[in-house]
Amino acid sequence: MLRRTRTPASPGKRRRKRPVFTKKDAFPESLPLHSKNPRAVYSDIQRFARQNKLSQALTILDYMDQQGIPVNPTTFAALIAACVRTKSLDHGKQVHAFIRINGLDKNEFLRTKLVHMYTSCGSVDDANNLFDESPSRSVYPWNALLRGNVISGGRRYRDALSTYYQMRALGIEMNVYSFSSVIKSLAGASALLQGLKTHALLIKNGLVGSAMLRTSLIDMYFKCGKIKLARQVFEEIVERDIVAWGAMISGFAHNRLQWQALDYTRRMVDEGIKLNSVILTIILPVIGELLARKLGREVHAYAVKTKRYAKQTFIQSGLIDMYCKCGDMENGRRVFYRLKERNAICWTALISGYVANGRLEQALRSIIWMQQEGIRPDVVTVATVVPICAELRALKPGKEIHAYAVKNCFLPNVSIVSSLMMMYSKCGVLDYSVRLFEGMEQRNVILWTAMIDSYVENRHLDEALSVIRSMVLSKHRPDSVAIGRMLCICNELKSLKFGKEIHGQVLKRNFESVHFVSAEIVKMYGRCGVIDDAKLVFDTIRVKGSMTWTAIIEAYRDNGLYEDAIDLFYEMRDKGFTPNNFTFQVALSICNEAGFVDDACRIFNLMTRSYNVKASEEQYSLIIGLLTRFGRVEAAQRYMQLSSSLS
Repeated sequence: MLRRTRTPASPGKRRRKRPVFTKKDAFPESLPLHSKNPRAVYSDIQRFARQNKLSQALTILDYMDQQGIPVNPTTFAALIAACVRTKSLDHGKQVHAFIRINGLDKNEFLRTKLVHMYTSCGSVDDANNLFDESPSRSVYPWNALLRGNVISGGRRYRDALSTYYQMRALGIEMNVYSFSSVIKSLAGASALLQGLKTHALLIKNGLVGSAMLRTSLIDMYFKCGKIKLARQVFEEIVERDIVAWGAMISGFAHNRLQWQALDYTRRMVDEGIKLNSVILTIILPVIGELLARKLGREVHAYAVKTKRYAKQTFIQSGLIDMYCKCGDMENGRRVFYRLKERNAICWTALISGYVANGRLEQALRSIIWMQQEGIRPDVVTVATVVPICAELRALKPGKEIHAYAVKNCFLPNVSIVSSLMMMYSKCGVLDYSVRLFEGMEQRNVILWTAMIDSYVENRHLDEALSVIRSMVLSKHRPDSVAIGRMLCICNELKSLKFGKEIHGQVLKRNFESVHFVSAEIVKMYGRCGVIDDAKLVFDTIRVKGSMTWTAIIEAYRDNGLYEDAIDLFYEMRDKGFTPNNFTFQVALSICNEAGFVDDACRIFNLMTRSYNVKASEEQYSLIIGLLTRFGRVEAAQRYMQLSSSLS
């Protein structure tokens, strides 16, 4: 682009005077002020506001302020609404300043609008400052503040509860909208006790009959994991609308009770309420998780029949995701390629489908085809593709995606950064992982865990241990996943002392009920040669599963107690626990090490016949090798024939 070049002024010439601010400058798209009355000017400002032309509107406000012409609340309300639509905090603050200049800062109507504007623009602190200046006795500004805290999420849920307590202390009469925001904040914080108290208060104040509040209560109880209470509230509703049904279906899906979600969907349809787009987007992932392809096709037929749903992109992407989860890539691709308009969401659904079905190369190529169609990958697409590069050890495409993420300002995004760290570590470029980690000013548990995994991936266990110690000393407490990683490293290093320290953290934070954590503790003690402690931990686990049973079997194997290990395998079966593929692998490896030929044959037959677990090539070679080693050639040949026929 060409630019005009200015000829430098000669020293003898004086500089031009600063241009005078005129009516023409103030009203570039309207008649001068002298030919209009104030109402007409207000109309001009409101028109600019509706068109989101905030700069022009503020120019007029500036001129009117210089001329001493007041502006009415309706005009300011229109400007604030424009700031909300455009998420323009800077313009919003300027409008707020003009409201103060016009002496309208005590106007309850405008205060409510300002609070809503600040919270919508993500500046909850500015909204709180409005109340610090002069607390309002009207419920409406408070409702706006409550709603803003809920929308902001995160730690703002506590702020919403603080606002709620302040309202009650000031004696402000709360309405259904106030309580709706409060209940949503309680749901977000999983604050069950306070939720029960609020429910009781609603009953006391006679507000519990509100359909909106009942739906909010259902949502809160589900998010607190209290399924029975949510059902009870739902059953008390006499006339149930689709919103109440949606809350129930969504709640079951959120708690991974997929069959109940589908059952309530059927009940809703039986009561004559038709599925809408919201319900469809809830049940499609549920159907995919249950691999209920036949039911998915019925829902697809309904969506096609209801023409307005057939055109909605998010429903189409839900259908693609559902078919891919059911392993039906053909129909998933058919839905995708029949779309007239494809966006990043649809492409991401297809890429995820390829990944779920093990077609990683095709998934990686899809991001190129996507861009050839003129569609730019978004944050979710990038977060989906980076782990593919990690699995394929595709360093060059991984670097290209990294560059794209930097160029489009997707970083620092925790999900993307952690995935990039794992990608570089799996590609053997550990320095890049470390650089990414150190470049993050605000680290969370996910990033710490990714750094630990990166060192473990490259067998730098001492460095991984050092990161663990730094994490423990930081303000970020390890979650159950990070604890599991730490215990794995203790197993590898046979570090009993540090393993005991982590065990103490597990007990302190009540993680012993998490199956994979308790299993790793058992394995850690077994690997460190303290079999009595491993058995003691195992016996104290209240709810045992195949993971914990496999861990204790491994612990006995690591200490050379092969007979006891196999006895534990049979005890596991006798007590009604189902061995998984990894359990069988461990049991067969014990038989191979100890030379238990008969037990190996018995366990192999149990695996393939009783539990319908498909034997791998490794397991076939193990049993064939064991039989051959002990001179049972005929039996070995039978297994060889069986292996070749299955392959």
